[in-house]
Amino acid sequence: MKRIKLDQMIFMALCCDCGLIAKKIISPVANVVTEALHIPGGIATGFSLMFLIVAAYVLRIFGCATVMSVVQSILALSFGMVGSMGFLAPLGYIIPGIAIDLCLYFSNKASSSPTYGITAASVISSVCACLVANIIVFRLSGIVLAVYVCVAATTGAICSIPACILTERLSSIHLSYSLSEEKS
Repeated sequence: MKRIKLDQMIFMALCCDCGLIAKKIISPVANVVTEALHIPGGIATGFSLMFLIVAAYVLRIFGCATVMSVVQSILALSFGMVGSMGFLAPLGYIIPGIAIDLCLYFSNKASSSPTYGITAASVISSVCACLVANIIVFRLSGIVLAVYVCVAATTGAICSIPACILTERLSSIHLSYSLSEEKS
């Protein structure tokens, strides 16, 4: 297994924290929108997952998003950020993390463009989070579930735009840092 350097761990921890903070900040605004539309939550989750995708793509370590999602779930439990899922909240973090790792792994094999992989990872992980929440809490079916999944997929697609921008900018910094580290 590839050793993870200290700077990579710090970057992963920073992205975990940014994801939790983004979810905490955006959730109240997202709840206003979802309550007005009479649909369950899930909009803020896409923003939270965006940081896992950025770290996983920039570091290019398979399993990075899964490890980060486990850390996020432990932090969420510690801080009492479990929402309506209660002690099953870690599933809502870990399953999307696994989906991110798998999407980025297969997209890197299939396409050289990061946009496709990041978008696919964002959409699929948001839908996974939505389906986990549906199984644990909401138990929706039919058209209501379809709308919920569409909202999650749309949020994931929207969040993939800043994720692509961040990965493009951070990849160049990470690459130049890695090259300068190899020279010394």
